[in-house]
Amino acid sequence: MSEPALHHVSCPDSSGGHRMACWQWGDAHAPRVVVCVHGLTRQGRDFDVLARALLAQAQAAGQGVRVLCPDVVGRGQSDRLREPMGYQYPTYVADMLTLLAQLHAQAPITQLDWVGTSMGGIIGMLMAGMPGLPLPVPLTRLVLNDVGPGIEWSAIQRIQAYVGQAPTRFATPQDAAAHLRTLSAGFGPISDADWMTLTQPMLKPLPDGGWCLRDDPAIATPMLELTADAVAQGEATLWQAYENTRAATLLLRGIDSDLLTAATAERMGACGPRARLVEFAGVGHAPMLIDDEQVRVVLEFLAPQGAA
Repeated sequence: MSEPALHHVSCPDSSGGHRMACWQWGDAHAPRVVVCVHGLTRQGRDFDVLARALLAQAQAAGQGVRVLCPDVVGRGQSDRLREPMGYQYPTYVADMLTLLAQLHAQAPITQLDWVGTSMGGIIGMLMAGMPGLPLPVPLTRLVLNDVGPGIEWSAIQRIQAYVGQAPTRFATPQDAAAHLRTLSAGFGPISDADWMTLTQPMLKPLPDGGWCLRDDPAIATPMLELTADAVAQGEATLWQAYENTRAATLLLRGIDSDLLTAATAERMGACGPRARLVEFAGVGHAPMLIDDEQVRVVLEFLAPQGAA
């Protein structure tokens, strides 16, 4: 399959509900599921390269796989929330549980792996380490892409300076790509062609011409209200979830990352699931998982059981 199928799942909320979009690759009935969840202002098509590689890997092993790449609510093809303060982790976790429950009802899930970049990794840690969640099966393997329980306040301040501040109109997709690139130096060296491929799903044509970003500017609302004390309190919750995690864990880090420090990565290797660390030179926050070496590392960790 060279292109994913787009599905929507209805999710409850206090304002009457919303729909979350999910890009599904591979065998819709495969018992093995890999969920790939993007960062704060991104969307599920960021994982196209990795999804195709996972499908090819499974096919070579004679096995099936479902790769799910949701657009977290407020991003991509998903609805916007009526209440901006809903753009927080309890909503995101609840939406993922709703997605997995519906897919499990359609075709039983027997193995569940997770790849999460930044925000998507935090969602993954909560899914893996919060007791009592109604998961169809526990997470087997967890890939945390440039994120951990320890979040640097200076990185939060950097994000606060740009999130929700994008222009409301771009004359061309190229203008939008240039704007996004100025905010994304940490992604590392990416060719112009690859960057345009990553940008296209972020854009929506305007009725009077031009383009705008699909993400809801209101996703910034809870982020802008964060304080250093609130971040510290959130860290305590995340460290507890990490300590509770039983999934085998791979930690990816851009060596120049300002969000995941070397000290946090070292601590993650010594407690909880004792994450195996792989670092990438020339990259900050966060590796985009389209580079051949980055994809290879993830594929080796997520290799189908019984495959070389």
